Amino acid sequence: MSAAGLSPRQLAGRVGVSGKTVERWLSDGQLIPHARNREDAAEALGVDATMLWPKAVREALKTGPDREIIRSYPYRSSCPSTVWGDLIKDARADLYFAGYTNYFLWLEQPNLVENLRRKTEAGCRVRFLLGDPDGEVTRQREAIEDVALTVSTRIRITLEHLARLGPLEGLEARFSAPQDAMNHVSLSVFRFDRDALVTPHLARLVGHDSPLMHLRGQEKDGMWSRFTDHAEELWGRGTPVSPA
Repeated sequence: MSAAGLSPRQLAGRVGVSGKTVERWLSDGQLIPHARNREDAAEALGVDATMLWPKAVREALKTGPDREIIRSYPYRSSCPSTVWGDLIKDARADLYFAGYTNYFLWLEQPNLVENLRRKTEAGCRVRFLLGDPDGEVTRQREAIEDVALTVSTRIRITLEHLARLGPLEGLEARFSAPQDAMNHVSLSVFRFDRDALVTPHLARLVGHDSPLMHLRGQEKDGMWSRFTDHAEELWGRGTPVSPA
């Protein structure tokens, strides 16, 4: 920008985006703007767009199962909350939250209760698969994590929020079966139609310190299908619960 004699605000004006958007481009080297914005920014700066965002070229060349990996994050907490919010907003048919507690959603997503209510009213199926707060695996996990906000407390907070949301047609909640609890607590799958956010939980780490993958279903028997099929199997053996 200095070579072109433009400030971030001036570049934003040339491209037709906000100044904060340009600031995000500068601060996050992994962020890839929309193709039109990349081309407009490159034209304003007098350079080739591939010089500014070479990662866009690499992603465009993905083939086979690799195409399903939209992005990976070394920590779930490093995935912007706006990614979650946009996926929830854009889902039309199926929202499935198969984290063991799902507690963080209520903290990071503003007005989630009302947003989910609108989703069910629009015909979207909304499901929550939770660990049993009184289950043996929950007690084991609490001893492993050894944190003040216990696993069972985090589950019950989710149940409280669901009680405010329901009962609604299209909203379902289940506890995973005792024989599935260990598989459930070690892997969280969050589905948004053909997108999914997947977190394999590492050793003693809590969810936000474990890695996350953003997948989009494009392959038969690909990564997206493998993980979402796993979550559906857990759901099928789960026990319906009333959040109230």
